[in-house]
Amino acid sequence: MPSRDRIRLAALTLVALLLAAPSNAAPASDADREVARATVQETVDAVLGILRDGSLSSQEKQDRIRDIAYARFDFQTISKLVLARNWQRLSPQQRADFEAEFKRHLSVTYGSSVDRYANQSVEITDTRAEGNGDVTVRTRILGNGQPFLVDYRLRSNSADWYVIDVIVENVSLLSNFRSQTQEIISQEGPEGLIRKLHEKNSEREAESS
Repeated sequence: MPSRDRIRLAALTLVALLLAAPSNAAPASDADREVARATVQETVDAVLGILRDGSLSSQEKQDRIRDIAYARFDFQTISKLVLARNWQRLSPQQRADFEAEFKRHLSVTYGSSVDRYANQSVEITDTRAEGNGDVTVRTRILGNGQPFLVDYRLRSNSADWYVIDVIVENVSLLSNFRSQTQEIISQEGPEGLIRKLHEKNSEREAESS
């Protein structure tokens, strides 16, 4: 596999580690930017520590990384952002089902990247205050070949900071997934979306087992 593909897969493993929380309206301060930066640094360090631990099996690494992701993500907020205006079309049960399948989707999609980790490192290069109180923390993945750029957009819930989007080389995880879900909902409705996501997750789990 080309070295750049390995870097991409390692980056996507890290992409699966973070996300979300409610919005605040005030612009982010310098102190906010520092806390957001520290949040990303702490999480990335924890994941790299797991990836580099030769005493852990592949499954153990996947399980530990998934636990970090589940603790760091606010999947309800992520689901609202992904579904956008379609969120109102879902019943409370459908919302819960979609959230569960979305969590499963991330775990299945990025779990397989663990075995392709090739000792890359992550460097935080900058932070940027966004207009609605969010903070974007910019990083690059260093390894073989050219650096690979990954931005994390974080939001505060007043107690902590969580990532609400990940932009891999200018491609937004949320925007990409949103376009896919809107197309399916328009054709098959909310139940069709949840069914398709469930089936796809089951297929990928079977392939990786």
